Amino acid sequence: MSEQSPPQRRRRMRAEARRSMAAILDAAIQVLGERPQATMEDVAAAAGLSRQTVYAHFPTRDALVAAVFRRMTDEVLAAMDAARLDEGPAPAALLRLLDVSWRTFDRYPPLPAPAAADDAELHEPIFGRLTRLIVRGQRAGEFDRDAAPGWLIAATIALGHAAWAEVTAGRLPATEARAALRVAVLRLYGAQSPAG
Repeated sequence: MSEQSPPQRRRRMRAEARRSMAAILDAAIQVLGERPQATMEDVAAAAGLSRQTVYAHFPTRDALVAAVFRRMTDEVLAAMDAARLDEGPAPAALLRLLDVSWRTFDRYPPLPAPAAADDAELHEPIFGRLTRLIVRGQRAGEFDRDAAPGWLIAATIALGHAAWAEVTAGRLPATEARAALRVAVLRLYGAQSPAG
């Protein structure tokens, strides 16, 4: 049997580490979504890995939760960029943004929030893209020019969470909650519903 060269061995170890991290994050999303107080041991069992392997990648539960939120943020940012928020009428771009956000809610169960310091860092790139869209719409006269962008962002997030809470509580079907969210956010921004 031939020995692997040091570079081959390092590549194999990096690939194994990436697979382990992906398995841990997938398991954390599932386990913490079902049981927010689940332990690192619970996550390790769901990932099919040893507790030591989980701790080697994520030394604390907070570090694991922060990594899950970073993954979510990366996915949201990629989806926002794919939604071309800088193109076309601002109200249509806003609806594309809401659709991206809704799919994220649908993909990820409610998870315990990371530490406050991590929270601000995670949301900053998302808020930046949304602020750009708001300012663009206000300059074009498509959004209420008197509304502060920070307020619109906070209210948009609150409406999104409220709509999703209605779905998870079983009080509203997802399609109705999504439609109600779109109408409410357009009204909040003082925008007309785009044609089509």
